[in-house]
Amino acid sequence: MAAAKTIEQEIRAAFDGLTRAERQLASHITRNYPVAALGSITALAKAAEVSTPTVVRLVQKLGYKGYPDFQARVRVEVEERLISPLAKHDRWAGGAPEQHVLNRFADAVLANLQATLSQIDHAEFDAVAALMADKNRKVFAMGGRITHAAADYFVTHMRVVRQGVTLISDMSNAWPPALIDLEPGDVLLAFDIRRYENNVLQLVEIAADQGAEVVLITDQWVSPAAAHARYRLSAHVEAPSAWDSTVAIQVLVETLLAAVEALTWDETRARMKRLEDLFARARFFRRPK
Repeated sequence: MAAAKTIEQEIRAAFDGLTRAERQLASHITRNYPVAALGSITALAKAAEVSTPTVVRLVQKLGYKGYPDFQARVRVEVEERLISPLAKHDRWAGGAPEQHVLNRFADAVLANLQATLSQIDHAEFDAVAALMADKNRKVFAMGGRITHAAADYFVTHMRVVRQGVTLISDMSNAWPPALIDLEPGDVLLAFDIRRYENNVLQLVEIAADQGAEVVLITDQWVSPAAAHARYRLSAHVEAPSAWDSTVAIQVLVETLLAAVEALTWDETRARMKRLEDLFARARFFRRPK
């Protein structure tokens, strides 16, 4: 299964070949996507401070016949963002091939993983790992109804790697006590995939206003919280199920943990030794016979 490129990915792929005005327009579209591309061509050109012919040239360079064709693709992406689990199930189940669900699901997951890894900027990923490894910065993590489990998993392991790591509850009444200790330069790792949750957006906005370095892990359609994030890692999540797959997100989390561990190994090794001693003293794990 080949995962279709999103418009943002198409823009990134074409960016080096664009003129100055086209780059200005492309940057405006990605910063304000999808709203920027849903209005008239005149409104888009005015908002981006370019000419309407520049809009036409850009969308043609992206492979579209014209602006209406481009807008039709934008609307499809918007629908993908908002699709409900019931509608999602009906869409794939009707034309599902006869092969076993294990094979179909594995094919989808592998395609997601390949698409995710192919579009992750290595320099951006390394910058995120360096932020997480900086012991002078506290690290906070939170997610939504489904992705909170990924935040919990991240924090459970990151607390072994370093000090100063906090899991923020997905209940909004827990935010003030958590955010009271957030200082400028601290890191907030937020997870948000479709259907994007208002509580994640609100917390990210508050944290960014307090000077946090926000890292967002989202899907290929990109959460609105990206407007407040310094770094964004997008994972492909489409699967033959009523729910999206979080396998690619899990790979990003575990790879990030490994990268931070490598950057802080001397300190992390000592912490792991102390933790193992505590586990042994508490007889936490069963000993092999």
